[in-house]
Amino acid sequence: MTSLDPRALRNAFGTFMTGVTVVTARDADGQPLGFTANSFTSVSLDPPMVLVCLANTSQNYDALVHADGFAVNVLAETQIDISNTFARPVEDRFATVKWQNGPEGSPILDDVSAWFDCAMHKTVDAGDHVILIGRVKAFHSTANPGLGYVRGTYITPTAATEAALAGTDLIVSALIERNGEVLLIDDGHGRSALPEAVVSDDGASATLKRLIAETGLSAQPGFIYSMFEDVHRKRQHIAFLCQAAEGEPKVGKFVPLNSRALDDVSDPAILTMLERLSAESLLGNFGIYTGDQNSGEVRPIA
Repeated sequence: MTSLDPRALRNAFGTFMTGVTVVTARDADGQPLGFTANSFTSVSLDPPMVLVCLANTSQNYDALVHADGFAVNVLAETQIDISNTFARPVEDRFATVKWQNGPEGSPILDDVSAWFDCAMHKTVDAGDHVILIGRVKAFHSTANPGLGYVRGTYITPTAATEAALAGTDLIVSALIERNGEVLLIDDGHGRSALPEAVVSDDGASATLKRLIAETGLSAQPGFIYSMFEDVHRKRQHIAFLCQAAEGEPKVGKFVPLNSRALDDVSDPAILTMLERLSAESLLGNFGIYTGDQNSGEVRPIA
């Protein structure tokens, strides 16, 4: 469980807000209930609050409106079956999943990307839905990439990046972030750089996993954060934003994103990318850069 530090909460909100979630709670008899939702939004950092929306026609309406609290479980990319289970009429949705009680008593699913255990703050009528506003009492995030859902189809970071990078000559870099800090290593010339490598024959994902393994950290490949043409080296450069779990790296060190230490980064394009990450982390709104090392555009992550 992670402390309710505002920066840690901001990072968790920014990283996981667009994923598929399962909202869980307990009914008046103490029985667990839950449903799949993707209308999960940050309301406030001080005090920390989130909201979810529930249809008035939901079979869980009465139980959730009168519940003492609820939990939001952000599903990992390997949990499509759990999303389907909690999205369909099933007699016992918890029978086939592993879970445990959260600090506030709501069910927390195992192996999710993140969870937020909340006390009920307020319910608000909103047309054919009710808005449940919860005050975050405890939360935890992991390095597991989240599960997405776009236009009726599930998407996963691993599959999406493999499709985007197939058949190209690439340099892959690991933008490994944790609690507002980024991992920098020595570039061999006394300057700082991100872990990077030319994509090997077994693909971009395998290359990225090797880069992460060489750092000694527990981190999973995240989404593409920046994709630009490196004119000097005549290659495409892809940077993956990856969230790291706790632990000391074997190489390099974590540097605060707002630190002057970033000025020591040798590649101007990478420095610009890190400065963008610093600004976006404060707001919790992230985008994907495409272009070359001099100019391009940032497309917000919807």
